[in-house]
Amino acid sequence: MPEIAQLAILFGVGCFAGAINVMAGGGSTLTLPALIFLGLDAGTANGTNRVAILVQNIFATASFRSEGVTELKRSLLFAVWALPGASVGAFAAVQVADVWFERILGVVMIGVVVSMLIPRPVASAAGSARSAPWLYLTLFGIGFYGGFIQMGVGFLFMAAFFHIMHMDLVRTTVHKVTVILLYTVPTLLIFAWTGHVDWLLGLGLAAGNATGGWIAARIAVRRGDRAIRAVLIVAILVMAARLLGVV
Repeated sequence: MPEIAQLAILFGVGCFAGAINVMAGGGSTLTLPALIFLGLDAGTANGTNRVAILVQNIFATASFRSEGVTELKRSLLFAVWALPGASVGAFAAVQVADVWFERILGVVMIGVVVSMLIPRPVASAAGSARSAPWLYLTLFGIGFYGGFIQMGVGFLFMAAFFHIMHMDLVRTTVHKVTVILLYTVPTLLIFAWTGHVDWLLGLGLAAGNATGGWIAARIAVRRGDRAIRAVLIVAILVMAARLLGVV
């Protein structure tokens, strides 16, 4: 397939995946198969996907900032805990998770949907300082998973901020994209150092992800929790069904 056709395919897939990643998560369930379809092995697809994730979240973070929604200092604090786990996970990423892990993850995703529908305390912009120690341990674990395979990590970050810190979904989304942006820098360097990045395909995919991410961030701010919740629930259910082999 000509390179121009490959880049056009990746740009289209990236636009959709970038929007899903920012509003919810699971966009990598589209981008990883697309990269493998275009001839990359699973390990290189995993590394190449990080180029798009990095650029996507740069644009999404900038979009949130242009809308006046940013809490960079808190995001940096959260990233301090997620980044070591992500670095270790990237070093361990010699192959994707086996079928049993995927099935377990699918069950977890359904659990996240159920938990989103259960009433909980009123959301707070500041979150709960008392819950912080639990959050930091959780962030390290989620960071490890994100560094290892990335697919679906956005769901896990959103669940952690939403339930442990009792944040509203807009701020949950802001922190999620900023933390993923920050930990993707060292993980991408690790994949590049080991020769697991196709830069041309990665940049083609990144252009699409950045476009989708920028637009989705603006929608998230302007439409608020209701829009994010709807996209989040649908995206989680679809991803869980795929992981469990239902679709």
